[in-house]
Amino acid sequence: MATEAASSLHRNQVDLMEFIDWSSVECLNQNSSHSLPNALKQGYREDEGLHLESDADEQLLIYVPFNQVVKIHSIVINGPEEEGPKTVKLFANREHMGFSNVNDFPPSDVAVLSEDNLKGKPVILKYVKFQNVRSLTIFIEENQSGSEISKVQKIALFGSTAQAILAFGLWSCKHVRVETTDMKGLKKIEEH
Repeated sequence: MATEAASSLHRNQVDLMEFIDWSSVECLNQNSSHSLPNALKQGYREDEGLHLESDADEQLLIYVPFNQVVKIHSIVINGPEEEGPKTVKLFANREHMGFSNVNDFPPSDVAVLSEDNLKGKPVILKYVKFQNVRSLTIFIEENQSGSEISKVQKIALFGSTAQAILAFGLWSCKHVRVETTDMKGLKKIEEH
């Protein structure tokens, strides 16, 4: 499955975990013994013995701010077959959401997770809705079986930073300019 997950990503997409502002991450309705870092932090999220678990009911509301503007391409949410998330609503740049007002705003995208998604197949997002993201709110509305507890083993966000895209764009422009304006110079380098 890891190979399938990797092949579904574009080559310039990276795990956005290092761009998360960890001091401001929040999760509402988490069980204190099975909290968000278990599913979101690298090292923890790869440990099959750890997971995020809901507390009072099956819903979880996760707020993930970034320390710079990012573009989100896809999300991976792993979980068990029965208690794993089913309906997940994603909100770009929507702060201070709670269970009382989460349905007052239209989501940027909605994902209905399949068994393949729970095993690691990425959900490709509506990319135009996730271009200049400063924060992402993830609302796990229900789980696969309708049970009282939802469990999430891993959450991974893939995309790029605005700076990475700018650097790639500048490199591409420079590269094209060299090929189109200095072909004699390019041939001389190849001859030596």
